[in-house]
Amino acid sequence: MINSEEDRHLKLAGETDCAPEPLPTLRHSTAHLMAQAVKQLFPEVKVTIGPAIEDGFYYDFAKAEPFTPDDLAKIEAVMREIVKADIPFERSELSRADAIAFFRERGERFKVEILEGIDADRVSLYTQGDFVDLCRGPHVARTSELRAFKLLSSSGAYWRGDEKNPMLWRIYGTAWLTQADLDQHLWRLEEAKKRDHRKLGRELDLFDFYDVAPGAPFWLPNGMILVRELEKFARERLDAQGYQEISTPMLVNKKLWEQSGHWEYYQDNMFKLEVEGEIFSLKPMNCPEAAYVYRRSLRSYRDLPLRFSEMGRDHRNERSGTLTGLFRVRQFTQDDAHVYCRLDQVQAEITAMLGLVRDWYRPFGLEPFFKLSTRPAKSLGTDEQWQVAEQGLADALRANGLAFDLNPGDGTFYGPKIDVDILDALARRWQIATIQIDFQQPDRFGLEYIDSDGQPKRPVMVHRAIFGSFERFIGILTEHYAGAFPTWLAPVQARVIPISEKFADYARGVHERLRAAHVRSELDDRNEKLGYRIREAQLRKVPYMLVCGGREAEAGTVGVRHRTGDDVGAVALDRVVADLVREIGTRATSLTVGRS
Repeated sequence: MINSEEDRHLKLAGETDCAPEPLPTLRHSTAHLMAQAVKQLFPEVKVTIGPAIEDGFYYDFAKAEPFTPDDLAKIEAVMREIVKADIPFERSELSRADAIAFFRERGERFKVEILEGIDADRVSLYTQGDFVDLCRGPHVARTSELRAFKLLSSSGAYWRGDEKNPMLWRIYGTAWLTQADLDQHLWRLEEAKKRDHRKLGRELDLFDFYDVAPGAPFWLPNGMILVRELEKFARERLDAQGYQEISTPMLVNKKLWEQSGHWEYYQDNMFKLEVEGEIFSLKPMNCPEAAYVYRRSLRSYRDLPLRFSEMGRDHRNERSGTLTGLFRVRQFTQDDAHVYCRLDQVQAEITAMLGLVRDWYRPFGLEPFFKLSTRPAKSLGTDEQWQVAEQGLADALRANGLAFDLNPGDGTFYGPKIDVDILDALARRWQIATIQIDFQQPDRFGLEYIDSDGQPKRPVMVHRAIFGSFERFIGILTEHYAGAFPTWLAPVQARVIPISEKFADYARGVHERLRAAHVRSELDDRNEKLGYRIREAQLRKVPYMLVCGGREAEAGTVGVRHRTGDDVGAVALDRVVADLVREIGTRATSLTVGRS
């Protein structure tokens, strides 16, 4: 199964090297345009592959030294000269043997390696001017069609993604159909830099990373408030749906993973250690242990569905070069759940899960999008089991009126799944939730229930996570909100600021009143100018600043300022407290205090 354009470039498999739609074709062509410019400026460079990717393209080059920002500027200038020259993209064919000889003569050893690794009688080449590349296309007709592009960055990348192979230098770029689309994308990139959760995590004291534990966040007090609020949010919804919470060990004997099938498919991603002559691993997922909880008792058909939830701490041995803040970590906590049900209950359970997903994301202003991921090339189970499972997921999506994309070959080794994406405030798509049907683990662990006819039957296991992981979801939320969390999530919900030391006692009373109402309040009575303290609270993304002076003390009010800069004016303290309690309790998405 060819799943990506990188695969198609490396394996010369599929009808084309990139999707034939206008935008991927344009980006693929721009990658060739960039390679032509690079070869003009750096003739000694060897070319590898240059696929279209989401929002752009890249090309990998073998070069003694990395590309500098000045190099990128020069390359882009040459690209624009080639665009003005209006050079055609021309397709030709050679036998595989002749193509090998052609590229070997030019010293392009990576192209030779690709050709020697495929089974094809003939291959196609694309030429524009003096540049020739091994390629299945498609491409635009002429270089003059490539106008809205920008080179973005350069970084190292191993050939074929294998650290045992040579280090290459990759240039990333973006290309769009119109200049307006390009300008909008560049704005999003700049805005994304400002919203980078790693930067905001440090500035807002949410979390930190240290080299003594790479890929494992140190949650700071403010960050733990986010974790606890999300845990509370999740438990409220799961309790209402009849889930029972469990907790299972992190350190588990190898024999569990052999029985579940994970050892064969997943052991390279596990942290392993030897204890008293036996091999253990830190668990990378929670599902096999949930099977132990299920089978500890005799189950009846009347007991099903049985819903176990677990906020399980997991570890995966991700390569150090892939670790990215909270988005890719080695230690994470999943809002996991495993539902055991009869086959005739599967549709109702998946429908409930789909409803839970939509309800779950609503307070965050996130809209879900659905994909059906089907059987991968390497998998467990029979054709019949996979057909039933895939059909069951597709039927549930259709029965609930949900449009979905097909994602062939991207299921897990034990079953197909519904993957759920969300769009954030910058229209970036993130895959977070998943719903999976699993016939394999009930078989492998001998799970049973006694049916109404008195005979033992196998339950169906349905896996489900909605946040995906708390780490990744908090990273997404931090960037989605640019650190300005809604009041119910904000680590500090209100900051009380006396105008001067004379009014510190009144401000202290306001602060204690808020704390008594379970509002997360801070008192800022430092000997600093009022404007400075207000500005600092805004920079810390505190939703409300409550200013206390002489008039406020006399009238029992506070001056309400929103972090947006809005000055609501004097509001009765009783009303402020009531508004805050209501806003927090309803998990409102906007600031309402003083506006009700």
